[in-house]
Amino acid sequence: MFVQGANSLIFAVGRTEEEKKLIVNSTGRKWEFTFTTLVTFGGAFFASFPLFYSTSFGGAYWVWMLILVSFVLQAVSYEFQSKPGNIFGSKVYRRFLVFNGVFGPFLIGVAVATFFDGSNFIVNKASMGLLDNNTISYWANASHGLDALLDPWNLIFGFAVMFLARMEGSLYMINNINDKELNGKLRLQLLRDTVPFLILFLAFLEHILVKDGYGVNAAGVVSMVPYKYALNLLHMPVVGAMFLIGVVLVLYGTIRSLISKKYMRGIWPVGIGTTLTVIALFLVVGYNNTAYYPSNADLQSSLYLSNSCSSYFTLQVMSVVSILVPFVLAYIIYAWHAIDKRSLTKDELKEDGQLY
Repeated sequence: MFVQGANSLIFAVGRTEEEKKLIVNSTGRKWEFTFTTLVTFGGAFFASFPLFYSTSFGGAYWVWMLILVSFVLQAVSYEFQSKPGNIFGSKVYRRFLVFNGVFGPFLIGVAVATFFDGSNFIVNKASMGLLDNNTISYWANASHGLDALLDPWNLIFGFAVMFLARMEGSLYMINNINDKELNGKLRLQLLRDTVPFLILFLAFLEHILVKDGYGVNAAGVVSMVPYKYALNLLHMPVVGAMFLIGVVLVLYGTIRSLISKKYMRGIWPVGIGTTLTVIALFLVVGYNNTAYYPSNADLQSSLYLSNSCSSYFTLQVMSVVSILVPFVLAYIIYAWHAIDKRSLTKDELKEDGQLY
C-alpha cells in the first residue's frame, strides 16, 4: 500500500504544482501493479475460504464497501484527472487520491484487526436446506460491520497501517523521484510518520501478545486460550523468526533513510520486511489450531481453516494454479525494473506526453 501512502501526501509534501505532479506520476507508474495484487489476493481468498468471504462481505459489508469505494476512486482519479474536458479539475481527483490514501489503509487495518479481536456474526450451516431462509451467516446487529470502528484496538491497528503506508510512500518516492528539495521534505515526513507508527504498532503488538486468543480443539470446539498468539509464536519458531526478521528490516530501512541523506533504497528492506511481518501475523492468527475470524456474538460460529475452506477439489485446483505464481512474480520484477530504470524528474514531466 505504498501507493496509497504516497497519495495521502500529495498536499502535505507537494507544495508546488510540479511537486504534486511528481508525486502523482511516481505512484501512477505502479498503481496498476498494486491494484491487481489486491484484487488477486481477494479472489484467492474467496476461492480458498468462501465462508469467510460470504460472512465478512455479506455481514460487514459497510466496511468492505467503503474500502472498495476508496479504491474505485483511486482508479477513476488516475485516469480522468488529466483528461481533456475535465469539468471537476485535477484538484478534485487529487483529493480523491488522498481519500483513498488515508481511508484505504486505515479501513483495511481495522478489518485485519478484527481477526484478533473478533466480530459480531453468527453462522448457521443448517439453514442451507431451508426454503424461507437459507442464509448461512448473518450479522448479529444492525451496524453491518461498522461496529468494528467502536473497538479502540481496531482503530489503533488501522492508524498503524495508515502511518506505515505513508512511511513506505515516502521511501518509495525517495527512491523513485530525483528532486533534491522534494527528497528533503519526504525524509522529514518519514520521521513524522515513523514516530506514531512505532507507538501504535508496539501498543497493538503488546495487546495481542498478552490477550486471550481463540483456540480450536480436535473436536472443533472454540474456546478462549490465555496468551494464545504469544504461544503461537513460540510453537512456530519459523513464523517467529519471520516476524522478527521482518520487524528488523523495517527498522533498518527506516532508520538508515533518516540518518543518511544519500541512502535512497530504504523502500526495499522496509517493503520486504513489511511483507514478512504481515505473512507472519496471518500465520499467527490462522495456524496452530487458531480461529482466524472469531465471533464475539457466538464463540462456536468462529471460523477456522478447516470449517471455512473450500472443497478438496477446489483446493487442488488452487494448488495447481499457484504453480504459476513464480512466473507472474518474474514478470512483475521485469516490468518494475523497466519502469523504474531511471528516476522521475521535473524535466521528464515536460517531455513525457503520457502523464497522469
